[in-house]
Amino acid sequence: MPKHYNIVRLSQEERQTLQDLVSTGTAAAYKIKHANILLNIDVNGQGWTDEEAATALSCHRNTVANLRERLVSEGLESALTRKTRKMPPRQRVIDGEAEAKIIALRCGEPPAGRARWTLRLLADRAVELEIVPAMSHETVRQVLKETNSNLTCDRCM
Repeated sequence: MPKHYNIVRLSQEERQTLQDLVSTGTAAAYKIKHANILLNIDVNGQGWTDEEAATALSCHRNTVANLRERLVSEGLESALTRKTRKMPPRQRVIDGEAEAKIIALRCGEPPAGRARWTLRLLADRAVELEIVPAMSHETVRQVLKETNSNLTCDRCM
């Protein structure tokens, strides 16, 4: 399969934007690196090949090639930022309905012999009541933190 080369031609305005980004040094490190790569592979600038830019800037040549392709197809802003995930790395364990049930459980009476609910007790009870198939106490903590629910609050007892 023949390799398709995208030619990078930066306008004077784009070059100035990238040079300002590199010279101030206040952006994220990956943005500065991407700006340096783009400045060096520009045919109106250094005109480096992917291999030359990769060697000089300590990255893989595929990084340079992907950056070149993103600049040509999607624009400068897309080339400077990281790609966003289409799917989260892991699906949420509980949805809004399950959250509401856990909060309602938390506001109810604690188990016999207990003064208040603990995170582990809430997690175990949510599984017993089949609100969720499985849940850790950490997930309960995150749910309660999002809703500003306090485990030691007397008004929920």
